[in-house]
Amino acid sequence: MAGRIPRTFIEELLERADIVEVINARVPLKKAGRNFVARCPFHDEKTPSFTVSPQKQFYYCFGCGATGSAIGFLMEHDHLSFPEAVEALAGHYGMSVPREGGESEDARDDEKRRRRDTLLKLNQEAAVFFARCLRQEGGKEAVAYLRSRGVDGKTARRFGLGYAPREWRALCSRYEPAVLLEAGLAIEREGGGHYDRFRHRIMFPIRNRRGQVVGFGGRSMGEAGPKYLNSPETPVFHKGREVYGLYELLEAEGRPPRILVVEGYMDVIALAQQGIRYSVATLGTAVTKEHLQLLFRYSDSLIFSFDGDKAGRKAAWKALEEAFPLLGEGRKVAFLWLPEGEDPDSMVRKEGAEAFAKRLQSAEPLSEYFFRALAEGLDLSRIEDKADLHKRVTPYLKRLPQGAFRAMMRSRLTELAGHAGVQKGNWQSGHDRQTAFLPRPSLEDRLVALLARNPGLYRRLPESLRQAGVGGQCGEFIERVFSEMEQNREQRLEDRLRGTPYHQRIRVCLAQKEFHSLQDPADEVLDIASAMEKKVYQKRLENLARKADTTGLSREEKEELRRLMQWKHA
Repeated sequence: MAGRIPRTFIEELLERADIVEVINARVPLKKAGRNFVARCPFHDEKTPSFTVSPQKQFYYCFGCGATGSAIGFLMEHDHLSFPEAVEALAGHYGMSVPREGGESEDARDDEKRRRRDTLLKLNQEAAVFFARCLRQEGGKEAVAYLRSRGVDGKTARRFGLGYAPREWRALCSRYEPAVLLEAGLAIEREGGGHYDRFRHRIMFPIRNRRGQVVGFGGRSMGEAGPKYLNSPETPVFHKGREVYGLYELLEAEGRPPRILVVEGYMDVIALAQQGIRYSVATLGTAVTKEHLQLLFRYSDSLIFSFDGDKAGRKAAWKALEEAFPLLGEGRKVAFLWLPEGEDPDSMVRKEGAEAFAKRLQSAEPLSEYFFRALAEGLDLSRIEDKADLHKRVTPYLKRLPQGAFRAMMRSRLTELAGHAGVQKGNWQSGHDRQTAFLPRPSLEDRLVALLARNPGLYRRLPESLRQAGVGGQCGEFIERVFSEMEQNREQRLEDRLRGTPYHQRIRVCLAQKEFHSLQDPADEVLDIASAMEKKVYQKRLENLARKADTTGLSREEKEELRRLMQWKHA
């Protein structure tokens, strides 16, 4: 008999999961203010009464009263048991479900949950204490500093800013030191006893997306200690999973069209003070995969703006590396480079929100930054340097998910380093001059060119795409090519099409030099196939939606439309 699932794991899973993502994959949602709405999947209705709250992470139907978390939705909608729903949700986020059994394990799990609740309660009370100290006599210096940085009282209250007094035991005199130590709010003396970790500092409560205070950042008001000091890792605080300002962003913006990722607490606060309320900050650590997965739940577009010094450039490249495996369809990453010595805080105060927003529009796309950085120091008029660029770039491209973006990144590499045409005065052969200005081939033409040179790859195509091609859903050219390849003849495809209207077209495809010597044609074929499948699905979806509005759909077509809608929003 399988053991029980610890409550602490369930709580952690619900913190990691995004209920909007879970439900939208099954029931298409529409934005409505801060929430999302749809027709309730649990009862028949003509107008949407089913509401999903990304801030509170629950759903509620005003019609039938259905309500619950992401786990509850999976149980009701997918007809799963509780353990099955937990397994399904955990698997989606790459988490393994632990199992326990017996009364002793129950007791340990209850103890973990109580400890977690105790730490969250203590953090909240500490945040209230620090906020109160900011308004008292001892906080005048901190208030003056915040005002000098342009922060008003409304913004300070929104972010819960506070002040840790100078005393060594301001918190230790109020709470059990051992609990403060576990929460990261106290430090143990070598000779015995405890003292407050944060002293004479402006305090920045770090809240998770539920609004619970999980840790703190503190800026020193004096010369002692580091300028910024963060909470250590605790049972409720993990720097690699949390970002500063996300809760405040979601409260103000819901799901913004873009999220700006900066380095410091004051960057986030200064931007918010100027009306740019869609920024978050990393917590004194490099950007992690978990950070990116968290942020991509709320926006498909991320812009990174780090300091222009060596450390900032290093942080930007680290962010790019972590983003590569996550760049699926529709996701965008860009980088905003500020003048030397400037950061978002100083720039937005210097030039205002409107000018800063214009800067964001000129942020460098990840693709451009990637090739610019890896081509640095190379002379791409030289064959040796072209080969060096291939060597640098190829390992990164293999980390990209298969799809249109990966295919286009490969094509960009070919444009930069795959042609032997004129660059900086190099000569061209007569054949090069004839083909250098051929129009950019379509996905279909690129696939045909690759299959003509590598006919064995045809059987590597997804069965659904082969059927769609033979069935004419990808156009007459693909229909003819796939039909020829289904017959599995040994004769070259170009020869088989001789005398047909398609012969000249395949000759043009084969004239494109980028397909002559690809190092990994199989990957290229699969990337193009993935992009073509999406085009087929999108076209079929549009046709079914149009038919539904006119003549209506059969039961089978309705089921197909439902599946395509799930694919569209997956």
